[in-house]
Amino acid sequence: MSEPIPVTRTTDHGTAKLMPDVDRRRAWLLTVDGAPQSYVDLDEPEHLEFEYARRLGHVLDTVAGPGRPLDVVHLGGGALTLPRYVAATRPGSRQDVVEADRGLLELVAEHLPLPEGAGVALHAADARAWLEAAPDDCADVLVADVFGGSRIPAHLTTVDYIRQAARVLRADGVYLANLADSAPFAFLRSQLATCAVEFEELVLIAEPAVLRGRRFGNAVVVAAHRPLDTAALIRLTAADAFPARVEHGAGVRDFTGDARPVRDPDAVPSPEPPDGAFGIG
Repeated sequence: MSEPIPVTRTTDHGTAKLMPDVDRRRAWLLTVDGAPQSYVDLDEPEHLEFEYARRLGHVLDTVAGPGRPLDVVHLGGGALTLPRYVAATRPGSRQDVVEADRGLLELVAEHLPLPEGAGVALHAADARAWLEAAPDDCADVLVADVFGGSRIPAHLTTVDYIRQAARVLRADGVYLANLADSAPFAFLRSQLATCAVEFEELVLIAEPAVLRGRRFGNAVVVAAHRPLDTAALIRLTAADAFPARVEHGAGVRDFTGDARPVRDPDAVPSPEPPDGAFGIG
């Protein structure tokens, strides 16, 4: 059998590269403009290589009983890591993936095809525009993992955007967002304040070193109208190779402080990562 070789392609929004993992036979790393974007093991879709993806996976594992099918909307496609994970761990789920870069979707579909009957529909569209056109109460979970380059677009950071997300979710639905920031956390705090306009329950998951302001990194925000299983999240994230802290209730309120919700006229993209923050060798 011939060895897999890297694939590079200029897509609508950058230069995408698929690189085989030498340690896992059918595993691939996707980078966009040099920044690691997704990791997929075609033989083991339950394997989540990136720590932030593991944290999103932990939330997906705890939002409903084990194996129960869910209707999930993913804003941001990448190599479809989390849709594959949900299809494998919750068979029968219905999933929509919204990705603005049509060329990236085509590259992934060609080289990393989804398994037959995965129940995943792909949409080449702007995330907010697609959300605004979606029907009410159509999703159990909405996962936002949208980065233009290495920054979250401004129009996906506002109260009007969060209101659309809340409208699309069912009453017991859960919103998840992968964000990135560093001290003094002006962006992350503003995003928590923005989510709090629509959702009563908020959970923040991140590495202690990030929350202490020692480095730039990912933070997962979870929002819902119902209590979340924080005990299970604490247990699962503590067992990871890089354990995370789970803040909720007063901890989230204290972290948010006096940050104000973001309105459309004032929206800005997430901060530019420092050089090397998400790079690879």
